[in-house]
Amino acid sequence: MSDSFGSDFTPPNNKPTSFRLSSFYSDNEEFSYLEKQVNRFIRREHIVGASVAVAKDGELVYAKGFGYADKDAHDMVEPYNLFRVASVSKLVTAIGVMKLYESGQLTLDDKVFGPDGILNDSIYLDYKDKRVEDITVRHLMEHSGGWTTRWGDQMFMPTIIARKLHKSLPINESDIIRFVLDKRLHFTPGQSSYYSNLGFMILGQVISKVSGIEYEKYIQTNVLYPLGIYDMKIGGSHRNERAEAEVIYYEPELTFYVDDYTGTGEQVLRTYGGNDMHTLGAAGGWIASSTDLMKLMLSVDGFNTFPDMLNKESVEIMTTPTRPGYSPLGWRRIKSNAWVRTGTLAGTSALMVRRDDGISYVFVTNTGNWKGPALASDITRIMERGLTKVDEWPGYNLFDMDQTLASSRKRPQVIY
Repeated sequence: MSDSFGSDFTPPNNKPTSFRLSSFYSDNEEFSYLEKQVNRFIRREHIVGASVAVAKDGELVYAKGFGYADKDAHDMVEPYNLFRVASVSKLVTAIGVMKLYESGQLTLDDKVFGPDGILNDSIYLDYKDKRVEDITVRHLMEHSGGWTTRWGDQMFMPTIIARKLHKSLPINESDIIRFVLDKRLHFTPGQSSYYSNLGFMILGQVISKVSGIEYEKYIQTNVLYPLGIYDMKIGGSHRNERAEAEVIYYEPELTFYVDDYTGTGEQVLRTYGGNDMHTLGAAGGWIASSTDLMKLMLSVDGFNTFPDMLNKESVEIMTTPTRPGYSPLGWRRIKSNAWVRTGTLAGTSALMVRRDDGISYVFVTNTGNWKGPALASDITRIMERGLTKVDEWPGYNLFDMDQTLASSRKRPQVIY
């Protein structure tokens, strides 16, 4: 038996904000060595701003910002600042799929395409490779749908797709799906596992079709709001679309300009206009604070110290690859002693780690780095090194200061 939040929670008319905790409350000597490691790291890697959250046995014991949320305005990062979390969005999407699975609205073996598939809209029935009819929900979640990036990542080639479809920019999710269905799969579904942003974008469309609700709204209403997470959303692509409390994003020196994804012909930085955050959506478009990501991770960690929103069967399904070398569902990798989710995009890097000893941590930045995904390994090293020096864990829980979480905890339902 496990505690789980109900999926029918409706937020109040006057939507509150998420947990707004100040760094001030984490001025604890026990974390001084960790802070020394983080400060050294952000100086060495030229990171403008970062946010760190640490939990022990389901309790938030540390949440602090480092550097600037906006360098020009001299605004310092606070734990409640929102960051693009890139592929951490895939974990968000996977949780949404598992909510539909638990409610009986879909199975992981449901077919996605073809006359009997979930996405059986007429625009998706003209496909070149009949093997697409074999793609299941599980295949998409474990990156075994049949696509590679041999000719480029389908989520980052809008000009090519628009030209192929004889339409003007910008393109949308349906355009991308039609484009890939007009080509042969790179491998038979289920026969290999190759990291695919495309597959998770398609899962966002699956969630919308099955639930009858727009993907973002479904996730907010059924996954985030019950946890007291009200600020998470799909981020904007341009600087003038910046959300309240969202940081400014920075690219490394000697970066280059690209065409604006909207087709204006303007040359822009990839952080602001080079990528379409809306179409990335389910694969990489969410923005969140470190403390909100911590709540989300604790709610699917399989421990009984923080109420899980998914039952134990679902958590086990997500964290047990179907065969060696295949990806877990939503997570990036499952190690011998930890579950890991990473995310990298121009102007940001994100890391979530759930350890078997009850320690979990989140690290997000607002600065790009030429190391790309490899930066997550460096972040892991400095976090692990810093946490080894915590001799006595705090006896307080910073989540107790969060009234939105306290109120949401009054609405659990018990799943047997």
